[in-house]
Amino acid sequence: MEQIEDVLDPRLIKLNLEAPSKRDAITQLSETLKAADYINDVPSFVQDIYLREQEGMTGIGDGIAIPHGKSDYVTKVGVAIGIFNHAIEWETLDGKGVSIVILFAVSNDTASARNQLKLLSLFAARLGHEEVIAKLKKATSPAEVIAAFTEKEGLEQ
Repeated sequence: MEQIEDVLDPRLIKLNLEAPSKRDAITQLSETLKAADYINDVPSFVQDIYLREQEGMTGIGDGIAIPHGKSDYVTKVGVAIGIFNHAIEWETLDGKGVSIVILFAVSNDTASARNQLKLLSLFAARLGHEEVIAKLKKATSPAEVIAAFTEKEGLEQ
């Protein structure tokens, strides 16, 4: 089973992004996934993400959203992380905007779907720690974003 460390690719972590809308944020991160060969069709992948968005909110609060969905256009499981300069309007549990978007790219096959659920729960567990969120909000490089998710110190397992 993949660990968080296995799916954090520095090429998929973008900081200081600008996006006027949720769709723009998801599209920018999808283009990042395509540039690194994780997906092969941006518009179709974005459409698949939006199908999942209709099922329920992906804004988990604290300025974070974790959009995801299974897609036939995914060639390799990956996670694109965007940190935006301004909050984006998003449906969230706390009714506030989002400035950190963690976009999961998972293919439609069953093994990947199982893996995706495990990955989502690993990320969600990390995001349950205030220290992790604080580090993400202060991150100035992809390495700092990766460290926020992978440092064990201070976190109960």
